[in-house]
Amino acid sequence: MLRATKVRIYPTAKQRQHLAQSFGCCRFAWNYALNLTNQTYKATGKGLSRFAIQKEITNLKKEYEWMKEPYSQCLQVVALNLSRAFINFFEGRASFPTFKSKHGKQSISYPQNVSLVENGLKFPKIGMVYAKIHREIEGTLKTVTVSRNFQGHYYASIVAEDGKETPEKSADGKAIGIDLGINHFAITSDGSKFNNPKWINKHERNLKAKQKRLTRREKDSNNRNKTRKQVARVHKKISDCRLDFHHKLSRRIVNENQVVCVENLAVKNMVKNHNLAKAISQVGWGQFCTLLKYKCEWEGKVYQEVDRFFPSSKTCNVCLNQVRSLTLDLRSWRCEKCGTNHDRDINAAKNIRDEGLRIISSGTGEIAYRPSVSRDRRGRKTATVSQFDG
Repeated sequence: MLRATKVRIYPTAKQRQHLAQSFGCCRFAWNYALNLTNQTYKATGKGLSRFAIQKEITNLKKEYEWMKEPYSQCLQVVALNLSRAFINFFEGRASFPTFKSKHGKQSISYPQNVSLVENGLKFPKIGMVYAKIHREIEGTLKTVTVSRNFQGHYYASIVAEDGKETPEKSADGKAIGIDLGINHFAITSDGSKFNNPKWINKHERNLKAKQKRLTRREKDSNNRNKTRKQVARVHKKISDCRLDFHHKLSRRIVNENQVVCVENLAVKNMVKNHNLAKAISQVGWGQFCTLLKYKCEWEGKVYQEVDRFFPSSKTCNVCLNQVRSLTLDLRSWRCEKCGTNHDRDINAAKNIRDEGLRIISSGTGEIAYRPSVSRDRRGRKTATVSQFDG
């Protein structure tokens, strides 16, 4: 089973210079190959294969002497990544590949000849680089990706094969449904509500001051570069706090449950609502679900997604009666058929759990049933439910 571990590395000044040259060469190779692929497609209606891209990169090394500076396998990985990017685009998993900028995050991949040594990692053409390895890395190293963020910090993402087989999934045990929200980050079917820490709001004043200072700096000046790193440091703090919260909460949920059911949310469509875009972007639902999914796979537990169109909030989890409309301002409601009083979010989490278990028991892996909804031509549907009093 493949396991990835991200560690902080501390290259020397000479090693940082070599990495900067490698970043630039791989970025140039990517942009050149992407532009050539686009031109070839416009001219012939077909793109370039991975092997054709590798051949073009080899020709670049003959044309430009400085292209021989990085490790040769790092350049060959560029062809693999670009071909994979096009495959992901045509299969609908990602957007169209874009050109890389020297001002963004930089990364290169070493597919082989990287080894673990005492207190660090040994790279080809670089030698030993000190690394802060916070946990034991078991198995054979497959790929090591070195990256540099906006602050100038260097990291190594180590993918290793530990030789263990993936545990068989079993749905025997406690099941839980999770309804993701904004006021509360997560609401579970057992009645637990986890507050949204709102990380950006806590650092907004500091971030605003530094961004204002950045706009007043002269372009391409040393002071602007220093201020840019200060802004990046605040953003890194926010992302680290979010990731720490997601790791702790996902670990707790996976440890306590055997089946985890969540909604398959279309976050990209939801952020088009400008009133909620900032609030939705800062909670990081996608990252949280990704952590839940791979932790369930590691533990042999079941992670099940429910279709985003499943009416989890509008359906009574007791009698399955579905109301016609339920506005966002109604946080609690009473079922007109059975008279049960519902907390909107907890009811949704219970329905997500039940629907996830139905999908699992069917054995087909199908998504939730999407009933056809016919709207009144005269406009929006009116609310037909009453708010629950205390």
